[in-house]
Amino acid sequence: MEPSFKPKPLPEALKEIEGEPSPVSARATDYPTGWHIEPHAHSKHQLIYAVRGVMIVQADAGRWVVPPTRAIWMVAGMTHEIRCVGQVHMRSLLVATDAGRDLFKRTQAVGISPLLRELIRAAVDVRQPYAPGTRDSRVMRLILDELRALPVLPLHVQMPSDARLLAICEQLQRRLDDPSTMLDWAKRLSLNVKTIQRLFVKETGMTFGQWRQQARLLRALELLATGEKVIDVALALGYDSPSAFTTMFRKQFGLTPSQFFAEE
Repeated sequence: MEPSFKPKPLPEALKEIEGEPSPVSARATDYPTGWHIEPHAHSKHQLIYAVRGVMIVQADAGRWVVPPTRAIWMVAGMTHEIRCVGQVHMRSLLVATDAGRDLFKRTQAVGISPLLRELIRAAVDVRQPYAPGTRDSRVMRLILDELRALPVLPLHVQMPSDARLLAICEQLQRRLDDPSTMLDWAKRLSLNVKTIQRLFVKETGMTFGQWRQQARLLRALELLATGEKVIDVALALGYDSPSAFTTMFRKQFGLTPSQFFAEE
């Protein structure tokens, strides 16, 4: 299916949006299912947000699954690429580094408040450059205030650099229903359990169990975004039942799967 209008080639689109002189600017682009935005970077900070559809954002700092209730704060200079799951209506913000000095210092997932969602929609219609003291200027200033208040969300899993742990994590990502325990992995890698425990916390900031749970939940987000049923996702990822999966999902994200993907 074709998008409502054909996205511009990446270099042309970047040149146009990077050249806007105002502290904050917004851009609306609609993408068809499966669209891939090739690796690139901005000289400005970017809020990658979509009012419709789900994005898989891959950057030097990690990989995220991003539904309409969430966004990615991409720091200036960070190389990233985006894959669209379903049709995506992207509404991104570009923030000059001077204007964003007191904003987030690293690339991460953030929640989008109802107010910020409406402000972003309004910002798309703001003509650039806008003059200080005007309504447009006040809208953009309020956007900066809202950005400062955004909650940081756990939509990222850190891959370890240790080759032994990396082997575990890569296998778990291939087979997230793998029930192998830490003791099983310790035997396979000729390590003791305490060493694996210590390395996991040191390299990923999580225990083995927490890392596997996070990896499963992020994979679940991607599967649910493609329309998979909760029962099928739960069983594919090794949960005993859909209710067990939903309970863990709510515990981690504060919402049920259907609420999480709601397009308000």
